[in-house]
Amino acid sequence: MSLSVESRVVSGQQPRPTEGAPDPAAPPPTGRTGAAFRGLGLVLALAALVLVGLLSIWVGTRGIPFTATWNVLWNPDGSETSVIIHDYRIPRTVLGLLVGTALGLAGALMQALTRNPLADPGMLGVNLGASAGVVVAIAFFGIAAPLGYVWFALAGAAAASVGVFLLGSSGRKLASPERLVVAGAAVTAVLYAFNWAILLLNPRAFDQFRFWTVGSLAGRYHDIVLMSLPFIAVGLLVALVLAPSLNALAMGDQMGRALGVNVGRTRALGAVAVMLLCGAATAAAGPIGFVGLAVPHIARFVVGPDQRWVFAYSMLIAPVLLIGSDVLGRVLGAPGEVQVGIVTAFIGAPLFIALCRRRKLVML
Repeated sequence: MSLSVESRVVSGQQPRPTEGAPDPAAPPPTGRTGAAFRGLGLVLALAALVLVGLLSIWVGTRGIPFTATWNVLWNPDGSETSVIIHDYRIPRTVLGLLVGTALGLAGALMQALTRNPLADPGMLGVNLGASAGVVVAIAFFGIAAPLGYVWFALAGAAAASVGVFLLGSSGRKLASPERLVVAGAAVTAVLYAFNWAILLLNPRAFDQFRFWTVGSLAGRYHDIVLMSLPFIAVGLLVALVLAPSLNALAMGDQMGRALGVNVGRTRALGAVAVMLLCGAATAAAGPIGFVGLAVPHIARFVVGPDQRWVFAYSMLIAPVLLIGSDVLGRVLGAPGEVQVGIVTAFIGAPLFIALCRRRKLVML
C-alpha cells in the first residue's frame, strides 16, 4: 500500500507529483519556456487570429475584392456588399472567435480537472446534453430556427453537467477525476440513447437535427452572438480565476490541500465553467470536435504545464483553428461550402495523432 504524501514527507521521502505537473523544487523555466518566449508566442498567436479574422470577412461564397471589403468594413453604405460583410460575415467571424475561445478553454480546463490528456469538453456530457435539448425543441415544440432552440440546448447542457457532477459526488465523496469521468460516460450513454430513440421515431425532427449536429457557423447572426456572449464571458472569467488552483491540483489532491486549495469547490466551479463555455458554444454552433481536445496539447507543447499560460494560449489558438477551418471550408466547397465541423475533424484527427506520438504531450 502506498504511503500518503504527508507520510512520505515525514519519513524523508519526497512526494512525487503527477507526471507533467510543475515541480515546486524545479528551477524557474528558461530558454524556450521562458517568459520572453511565451510572450512572443502570444503576440504571434494574436497576429494569426487577426489574419484569419480578416480572411473570414473577405473570403466567401461570393467573391468580393479585398479593397471593396476593406472600404465597406469601416464605411458601411447600405450596398449589397456592405450587407454581406456586416450582416453575414462579421457575425459569423465573431461567433467563430467566441466559439473557438470557449472550446479551447473548456478543453484545457477539462484536461486539468480530470488530469486526463484525452479529456475533451464532451466528457461531462455537455455536448450530448445540448443535443438532447435541441432534439426536444424540434420534436416536441416544432422549433426549427437556431435562435429558437439555442435556449433548449443551453438548458440541456446545464442539466447534463449538473447530473454528472451529482453522480460524481454522491455517497459523501468528493467529485474526483475518476468519478467524474465514469459519471460523464454514463450520462453520455443515456443521452445518446434518448436522442436516437426520438429521432428514429420522428423523421421530420431527424431531418432538421442532422444539419445542426454537423457543426456550422453559417446562418448565425448578431442575435445568436449576443445570446452566447454573456455565458462565454462568465465561463471564461471563472476558468481564469481557477488556473492557479489547478496548478496545485496537478500534483495531486493531497498536495493541493496542503497548498491551501479547496478541492471540492475548485472542481465544482470548474464544472460550472465547462458547462457555460461548452454549453453556449455548442448551442450556438452545434457540436464541433477536436478543437477542445487537440488545442490544449499544442499549448502545452509551447509553454509547458503551467495552466495560466496553457489557458491563455488555448484561448488564442482555438479560434485560429476554428475560423481558419471555416475559411478553408468555404474555399474547398465553392460555390457552396463545407461545414466547419467536418473540416475541423479532417484537420484535427491527424494533428492529434501526431501530437499523441510525442509522449511528453500526453502527460499532464
